[in-house]
Formats: sequence, structure tokens, C-alpha cells
Amino acid sequence: MSIFGNIMGKIFHHKSEAPAPQTTQAEPTPAPAPAAAPDAQPAPVPTPSPAAQPVDVGAVLSEMASMRNGGGNYQSSIVDLLKLLDLDSSLAARKELAQELGVHAGEDGSAEQNIALHRAVMAKLAENGGIVPDSMRN
Repeated sequence: MSIFGNIMGKIFHHKSEAPAPQTTQAEPTPAPAPAAAPDAQPAPVPTPSPAAQPVDVGAVLSEMASMRNGGGNYQSSIVDLLKLLDLDSSLAARKELAQELGVHAGEDGSAEQNIALHRAVMAKLAENGGIVPDSMRN
């Protein structure tokens, strides 16, 4: 999986510490209805389920940071963001992420590139259904 795919997966599939809802035993399923007569109307086509709910990226990251004693400066640092998500924050990983996202700002590992990478990640999260606070986009 791509580095950005890993970032998105960690954020969009983050489970909060809330307990899972308890399930109750289901009632037995009724027997299937007899086959319809040949001149019966066809069954209606099921409508697609609505799109998944947008993910509040700021809230998820804030929750993750609170579980890790602050999470550093993940709001503006790509290195701290990757560390918060338990992902590789090495120069090689950031170079690969820059290539994935088409970020060509500054020298590899420079502050300019790291800032551009963070902005690109936040923009891409927003494109994919994430609600990203303005403070994390700039």
C-alpha cells in the first residue's frame, strides 16, 4: 500500500475507545417466499447505500494525540504526523510520499519540502472525504 494510503487508512479507520455496541440475538429468519409467477413484476433494484460519513480529521488526530501524551506538532509537521500515526517518518519515506503526491518543493528533507508535504497530505485527505480544519491546511 502507498504511504498516503497508509495515512488515510490510519485516520479514516481509526476506532475511538468507545465500547462497541452490544448485539442481541437475532430472531430466526422466516422461510423464503415461494417463487413468483412468470408474469409477476421483477424485484425492485436496490438503491446504493449512501456514501460513508465524512471523517473529522482534526478530531481523530486530536484523539490520537491525547492517547499519546500530545503527539508533538502534528498539526503542521509531517514528521510528527507520521510518528503520531505509527508510520515511517524517515527521509526515505518522506521522499517516497513526496513522489506519490507530486510535491517538488525544496530539497529532500528541507523544511520547505516538509511543510509542502504536510499541506499536500491535508489537501488529499480533504479530497477523499476528510474534514480538515483550516489551521491544518495552512
